[in-house]
Amino acid sequence: MKTEFKAKFLQHINKRRQDQGFTLIELLVVIIIIGILSAIALPAFLSQANKAKQSEAKQYVSSINKGQQAYYAENPSFGSTVESLGLGLKTSTTNYVYNVTGTTEAATALASPVTKTLKGYAGGVGLIKAGEANTTQSILCETVAFGDPTAPTLTAVTEVTCGANTMTQVTK
Repeated sequence: MKTEFKAKFLQHINKRRQDQGFTLIELLVVIIIIGILSAIALPAFLSQANKAKQSEAKQYVSSINKGQQAYYAENPSFGSTVESLGLGLKTSTTNYVYNVTGTTEAATALASPVTKTLKGYAGGVGLIKAGEANTTQSILCETVAFGDPTAPTLTAVTEVTCGANTMTQVTK
């Protein structure tokens, strides 16, 4: 009985040694699965990077719009430069170049992308006549395709609308 026990013990030890490691087919299946998952995830990841860059422009243009409204509350016209608004924003970043114009009736802010793989943004603030009082209305516009935006317009002193080839993001 002792010899049978030894034989079974040796068979068990040999069996454990054979079970170690992976076969070539198992490794190939794992590599194929990883390849498929990365092929699905990579385009989604790259589009998220562009969305993050575009959110910079949205934030800057929104800040400029709010700065224009605050500037108008203190002055009889809108600011003509980013510096005059006192926001501390740069006029140029690695992703966008910002341009501001302002008159007594309206102001625009354009965020032109440095690379043509990003959408452009435009903001506008206009003086709207509401009876005896005046109020300001702001808008944020996004280009339909990649590239430079067109400035929003003040229509008949009643509303601010997006320019050609842009669509409305936010109206306040």
